[in-house]
Amino acid sequence: MTSQIIYKGELRTIATHLQSGTSIETDAPTDNQGKGERFSPTDLVATALSTCMVTTMAIKARTLNIDLDGTRVDTTKIMLSDPRRIGKIITHVYFPSTLQLDDKTKALPVPARLKEAFIRIWNWIWLFIGSKAVSLVACGL
Repeated sequence: MTSQIIYKGELRTIATHLQSGTSIETDAPTDNQGKGERFSPTDLVATALSTCMVTTMAIKARTLNIDLDGTRVDTTKIMLSDPRRIGKIITHVYFPSTLQLDDKTKALPVPARLKEAFIRIWNWIWLFIGSKAVSLVACGL
């Protein structure tokens, strides 16, 4: 078993990672009867996708002796209704300006397979010295 989730009432849960003992609390969002004081469960889905992406890139980069320290991923989750569900997860990946374009290209992962219900949009933001940024859409449906 990887984790244990306990419902605490008031639309809140505590998820505990069994190996490390660390925990994450969730709260329903304000637009769905919650207080919005913690990550919502669907926030964690979007966040997990982004952390998985950057971790996968870092694993590949490590094998190529590329340092991805400082890489940032901004994540936006867009909900749909009737039925309520995640409709889109948008990620923007910002690499440190010290990386060269060929280094960034080597570190790109193959897009993860998601259920067809998700619309996948990845924007890779290349940052260069001099504040010049070029955006490349790596995958989209």
